[in-house]
Amino acid sequence: MKLKTGLQLYSVRDELAADFEGTMKFVADCGYEGVEFAGLYGKSASEIRKITDGLGLDPVSAHVALAEILPDADGTLKTYKEIGCRYLVIPYLPEEYRPEAGHFNETLKIIAWIGEKANELGLTLLYHNHDFEFTKIDGEYYLDTIYREIPAGLLQTELDTCWVNVGGEDPAAYVRKYTGRAPVVHLKDFFMRGRQKEGLYELIGIDKKADESGENFGFRPVGHGMQDIPEILKASVDAGAEWVVVEQDRPAPGDNALDSAKASADYLKSQGLMGGK
Repeated sequence: MKLKTGLQLYSVRDELAADFEGTMKFVADCGYEGVEFAGLYGKSASEIRKITDGLGLDPVSAHVALAEILPDADGTLKTYKEIGCRYLVIPYLPEEYRPEAGHFNETLKIIAWIGEKANELGLTLLYHNHDFEFTKIDGEYYLDTIYREIPAGLLQTELDTCWVNVGGEDPAAYVRKYTGRAPVVHLKDFFMRGRQKEGLYELIGIDKKADESGENFGFRPVGHGMQDIPEILKASVDAGAEWVVVEQDRPAPGDNALDSAKASADYLKSQGLMGGK
């Protein structure tokens, strides 16, 4: 498969906080070809670039919250450009930016403006979805509204295949829907009992109501959950994706983050990625 593989570093955030360089080496040793940042752990752009270069890791992309971008868009984007990122990703839409808040048109203008700023530096802006964007406004999911209203030249997709599934749609079909506009696809596997919709977001550090036992919902290493990963990989190829990025927000009960990251890598090798098979 002509796909490169990366790890969203949020998956190993505690380990990075304790030993940044050692954890980055572990990621490289697993066989991941690149990384996607979610914070810089107090390190400068030049320090991080030196580490990724030394390990042969491609600093492909970064999740950067609107609250970090908007106060100093030029400075923030220049930092990630210096690191070597090619993609900047809006990772989450806070409630005040959603249609329910009543000024969604302003949100769309803000995203488009960030896309323009990114383009000026040779970066491409992506949007990373959750499941709440699969709410219909005037008969259309507002995830699709975002992509319809903002030109592809200013915004590309980073479809999170777990949250597409939780939102009620087929992940592979949704990746194919955005053929030509899907340079990076998030691989995220999970277990869900029934179609639970409440209490999921504590598991990504937002909600405080989730069942932490993992009996009803929980993340799993890629290839170890409910997702049809082979079909998602085929869809990513069909859509013209360059990268698939593993993200596991929290280890399964009894597992740890490093073993989970390695389990995902080993599975992807079995599917012919990272030089496997």
